[in-house]
Amino acid sequence: MNNHLLVIFPHPDDEAFGVSGTIAQHTKKGLPVTYVCLTLGQMGRNMGNPPFATRESLPLIRLKELEDACEAVGITDLRRFGLRDKTIEFEDEKVLAERFLTVIKEVNPATLITFYPGYSVHPDHEATGRAVVRAVQSLPENERPELLCVAFAKNSEEDLGAPHIVNDVSDVFEEKMNCIKAHKSQTQWLVDSVVEKDPKMLAWVQNERFWRYPV
Repeated sequence: MNNHLLVIFPHPDDEAFGVSGTIAQHTKKGLPVTYVCLTLGQMGRNMGNPPFATRESLPLIRLKELEDACEAVGITDLRRFGLRDKTIEFEDEKVLAERFLTVIKEVNPATLITFYPGYSVHPDHEATGRAVVRAVQSLPENERPELLCVAFAKNSEEDLGAPHIVNDVSDVFEEKMNCIKAHKSQTQWLVDSVVEKDPKMLAWVQNERFWRYPV
């Protein structure tokens, strides 16, 4: 086991909101981070008004945004799985878990971050979280990384209790905002809220919340 952090999410910008500060803190210490991103967000709802993209051009735009976002927080090991947005729920969970397991065995992470199954709203989020849990649980208990999950369903705290970890990332606020801004095709609304100094939004951005998944 080492200090490697592995992050597994389905879409470009999934890392930006709830994890990019934690990632930046990690990389600023010189610790390795691997980010597995399953899709290029081809079905992202925001294509501008007036439109700045088509369904054909949006994946290329979002790929560049993803690369810029990774650069903003110091990620140098980006793994793209090449799956299609809004189809992860239809992937064979066993096959997907095996793909995750290959990466887990390669990088041997101390910590793995993904979405909390049942509490992450989007079908792609849910399917990704389930497959990650399956992959981790297939390992011998003494070889399993700590599994931290992002949950944002309305009943998350009611069902799961308070987050096990609330990480203050105000020391890397600039890096986190640059990561969020990099995904400008999808995140301009959040940037505008923070720039306007909405106290609730600022507090949300500066604190990242994780639940430990029992594996």
